[in-house]
Amino acid sequence: MDKPEKILATALRLFVTNGFHGTPTSKIASEAGVSNGTLFHYFKTKDELVVALYTTIKGELNQFLESQINTASTSKEKFRRFFVGSVEWALNNGDAFYFIQQFRFSPHLNLVSEEETRQQSEMHTQLLQEAQSLNGLKPLPVDLIATLTASQINGVHQYLVEKAVGPDEQRKLIDDVFELTWATVANPEIR
Repeated sequence: MDKPEKILATALRLFVTNGFHGTPTSKIASEAGVSNGTLFHYFKTKDELVVALYTTIKGELNQFLESQINTASTSKEKFRRFFVGSVEWALNNGDAFYFIQQFRFSPHLNLVSEEETRQQSEMHTQLLQEAQSLNGLKPLPVDLIATLTASQINGVHQYLVEKAVGPDEQRKLIDDVFELTWATVANPEIR
């Protein structure tokens, strides 16, 4: 692991544990095994470090999701793979998922450029627009469908983290919530 990766990994662990304000850069540098000067060589400010961590995690998530939906042939199957993949990624990457949530409700979100935000959501937007163009989704605003879907992903993730359920029941719950979400946004004539 190179120095920037080590700094980001340490920052993730500390931000999730202590919050943004409760994590001084000196602690990140110390626990990453680098000097303050080295940390600031790679990330000019703490805000830049927080945003870099966010964009790195979102990039990893998007790569994973893209690999999940690439081989699906129907809109519903792409949507299913996106939904299930999102929940599974969140369950397998708890700190990263928590950080994304933490970031989305922080002032740091305003530091992400419009272009970066557009790039991060491009795959999701295209998936929904394609499904809508094939009359697979209700004629609702795409960003509303994305918000509804994200809420369901967050909700099932939170439930599964809080409840002790076996793998079979977990899979069934994820599938059931997917079907519920699909029924909410899908064009009833196409289902």
